[in-house]
Amino acid sequence: MKIRAFKGLVPASGKAADIASLPYDVVDFKQAQAEAAGRPLSFMRVVRSEIELPAGTDPYSGEVYEHAKQNFERLVAEGNLVREPSECMYLYRQQMGAHSQTGLVATFSVSDYDSDTIKKHEKTRKDKEDDRYRLTKTLRANTGPVFLAARDGSGLDKIVEDKSDADAIADFTAPDGIRHTVWRISDPEKLGRIVEIFKSIPCAYVADGHHRSASNARCCRDLAAENPSHTGGEDYNWFLSVIFPAGQLRILPYNRVVKDLAGMSAEDFLGKLSGVCKVAKTSKKSPDSPKNVCMYLGGDWYELSFGGVDGLGPVDSLDVSLLQDRVLAPLLKIGDPRTDKRVGFIGGIKGSQELERLVDSGEFKVAFSMYPTTVGQLMAIADAGQIMPPKSTWFEPKLRSGLFVHTF
Repeated sequence: MKIRAFKGLVPASGKAADIASLPYDVVDFKQAQAEAAGRPLSFMRVVRSEIELPAGTDPYSGEVYEHAKQNFERLVAEGNLVREPSECMYLYRQQMGAHSQTGLVATFSVSDYDSDTIKKHEKTRKDKEDDRYRLTKTLRANTGPVFLAARDGSGLDKIVEDKSDADAIADFTAPDGIRHTVWRISDPEKLGRIVEIFKSIPCAYVADGHHRSASNARCCRDLAAENPSHTGGEDYNWFLSVIFPAGQLRILPYNRVVKDLAGMSAEDFLGKLSGVCKVAKTSKKSPDSPKNVCMYLGGDWYELSFGGVDGLGPVDSLDVSLLQDRVLAPLLKIGDPRTDKRVGFIGGIKGSQELERLVDSGEFKVAFSMYPTTVGQLMAIADAGQIMPPKSTWFEPKLRSGLFVHTF
């Protein structure tokens, strides 16, 4: 694999906590507004600049991208984001309760992405890819890192262990309680050794950030076509990423809620459900093993147990596939979960209480609490060149935007 250091923008000393924001795609409009409220330097004002524009503004309008550019340039002009004096990589640690993960921040080769050396497991939606592409090209910057994973024992493990808290250039705890710590790597000899280590790492996996990586690659291709002197060494041939050892990562379930029972009563639905899986009332609110799903309906919890899974491929055997193929599609008529407005997806970080709240409020009729997909399943599917169902994985904690910016 090819990686390289970059001479990017980082928060000025003492400004990291003020600038860092959640990724653009894990918050809705109101949540993005709340995240930026009282925080004039929040990078949310760049990645979701529509929160500052008049109500009803089309989030995909040219006005939004130009406003993002103004906010971005203001952060730089006022000295809140500063240019590194030399090329750097970084170590980036996140701590959430007892869980800790440390990744390497660098720029990765678009050619490796295009050749599938950087492997994907999800399809992208055109509207979302177009959105990030337009923002990236307008700003000439990668505003949020792509979340990559490498197999354990690849050599990355030793790189991310080489740090001491006393040497951190940023160390803060965000409002959600997650601690973020950053170390700079600027010594040319050390950077060279890291580049050499990565030459022996055969591949990486996009864990989170398929729309960001696809839009970055598309931007590279367009800029290359527009540049008559293109050499392949330009900064636009590289995109910002954080790569973690797979064993450090934590995947939470991605739960489902459905607005109605497709015209059935709760009794009729339970009757049909018993024909495709074992159904039993339970006190559990989340499954404790694969091939089991907990369902909340009418104030009660049920455990659904799926059989007949021997011989299924890596995609069809996923719990989210079993639920979709045996329950959501045939019984509740959810054909394409990417586009069907009757189904919603709830990150596991919100817990079973959020599922109960949504159903008890009457907004949704039934909720499904899933067992989390594993990193091993993700890698097996990517290795096979297959695609996971939408909303199969919820990685936590989330990378912050604004801590590192790669420009071109």
